[in-house]
Amino acid sequence: MAVLLEVRELVKRYGERIAVDHVAFTVSAGEIYGLLGPNGAGKTTTIKVLTGLLPPTSGSVRIAGFDPFAEPLKAKAQLGWVGQETSLYEDLTARENLELACALGRVPRSEVRSRVAGLLETIGLADRAGERVSRFSGGMKRRLHLAVALVHRPRVLLLDEPLVGVDPQARAHLMGLIERLAEEGHAVLLTTHDMDDAQRLSSRVGILDHGKLLAEGTVDELQARLGERDVLRLSGSFPGELPPLPEALGAETLSLREDELMLAVPNGSTALPRILGILEGEGISVERAALERPSLETLFLELTGRELRD
Repeated sequence: MAVLLEVRELVKRYGERIAVDHVAFTVSAGEIYGLLGPNGAGKTTTIKVLTGLLPPTSGSVRIAGFDPFAEPLKAKAQLGWVGQETSLYEDLTARENLELACALGRVPRSEVRSRVAGLLETIGLADRAGERVSRFSGGMKRRLHLAVALVHRPRVLLLDEPLVGVDPQARAHLMGLIERLAEEGHAVLLTTHDMDDAQRLSSRVGILDHGKLLAEGTVDELQARLGERDVLRLSGSFPGELPPLPEALGAETLSLREDELMLAVPNGSTALPRILGILEGEGISVERAALERPSLETLFLELTGRELRD
């Protein structure tokens, strides 16, 4: 498949601080690329460079072959951007919002009516087309926001946390729409904090932290980096520090909270009884234990650390 989004050795500096540090990746037609990272990892800066809002310090990007800084109109004609905040006119109807987007996107007048009708049908709002957006739920606004980004038929879509703050029904509908867009040949770059969403939607994943791309590949390829280890997820009441575990167990703490402990260990079924015995011997109450295969969340925590990011 053709490469529609290309990032080459992208660097963005703010004075002495490097926000994006030689990041490189591609997204092809029909592919959903999940760009993951904790707060401050460099995702937002990368998105701003891709949309032409921030010039890079060095490196380059291409949107369907066009440089967003040397050929901004051609690049933007191929780009649809859905930001974290919905950009809609609340006093206008759903249909009027899309008609206005068509005018701004230079959609031929002869095509506006059919294109708007088709998008309203696609996002499941055809029966609410004449209703003011101010009356819409958060999920309805999210769907309309996505439709606005599609009116000019871009080949590349940048979706920045498109599922945040929506109910389960709206989430399922939006996920289906994103999958369908990829099937239709769009190249989709998706940023999200939700590991389950990333694991379901993404053809490939890149994990970004401190401006660097730490890992990239399919979910299966990234999970393989953890080797033949299992994940123990323990629920209960845990202190700020754990008692030492025997080195022979090979246990690694992935995350520790007051109510949950996650450990990566070889041969989890053998290690679990010993770990439970050690914790109980220290007076630590474990209410529930689950043995899992390594997940994208596990690798994310291992690569980016466990400390809170605000």
